[in-house]
Amino acid sequence: MKRIPIFLFFSVAVLSVSCSRFHNTANNTTAARYVVISPIYNEIIWALGAQEQVVGIDLSTTYPPDVKKVQTVGYHRALSAEGILSLHPTAVIHDNNIGPPQVVQQLQQLNIPMKTFSSKNDSFDGTKALIREVGSYFHKEVRAEELCKTLDSQREASLEKVKQYTDHPRVAVIHYGRASNVYLVVGKGGGGDGGGVSQMIELAGGQMAVENNGMQRMESPEIIAQANPDVILLTDFAYDRLGGSIDQIKALPGVAPSNAARNNRIYRIEENVLNYFGPRSGENIAKVAAIIHQK
Repeated sequence: MKRIPIFLFFSVAVLSVSCSRFHNTANNTTAARYVVISPIYNEIIWALGAQEQVVGIDLSTTYPPDVKKVQTVGYHRALSAEGILSLHPTAVIHDNNIGPPQVVQQLQQLNIPMKTFSSKNDSFDGTKALIREVGSYFHKEVRAEELCKTLDSQREASLEKVKQYTDHPRVAVIHYGRASNVYLVVGKGGGGDGGGVSQMIELAGGQMAVENNGMQRMESPEIIAQANPDVILLTDFAYDRLGGSIDQIKALPGVAPSNAARNNRIYRIEENVLNYFGPRSGENIAKVAAIIHQK
């Protein structure tokens, strides 16, 4: 019987391990190590109770608080391949809102499975479909159904609370784009980081003051000044970046002459409450309403 050289055996073993690592079926959860780059995906995964398989998240993921215990791989549009690879992922789960392109290409060239769910959280029905899809992927179907029922019941309860308000304030929402380091005004409709904003504002009994679709840079004071909102909401990072200083917020282009500034109706709101639909959006309607209707 011929002896197999030990170095050859070792080489084959290493190659076998390497191949199995990068060619695992994406939902093989036996030894899964997921890097999840999406705030909504992560929130759903934690709500499902499947978070033990997540080894890395993006900086935009801020809820639930326990996510802070997980290693971050950077901002979702300014990722580095090295940071992701250092976590030895069996798959990267993302919502197609990632970059830069060369990093995505690098991960693909290394044959790391990339998973995106087909359902879109652009409405309550879409969110329930996404919860069920993620639940199926992580084998948490029963819990997914529970989350969908809770979402529906909390939505109905919130809409009843909204009926108590008789005013319909015009609301402007200011967001900070960390990829380009600029303040942005969220308009009515559109997708991306502010996809759920206008729907949440309207469900909460308000109106969007800025009618333009999507987000636009606050380069001209006319954007806010002409909209003249009754209320201005700043998402958490935008607000905190200015130290919560109302004077500094009023110094942003077009803010000072607005009704919101004159009446000091400028408030902070968590991005994960306002910007996208998720498992908590039913109860978040009431939270948004309580903020925009206060005087």
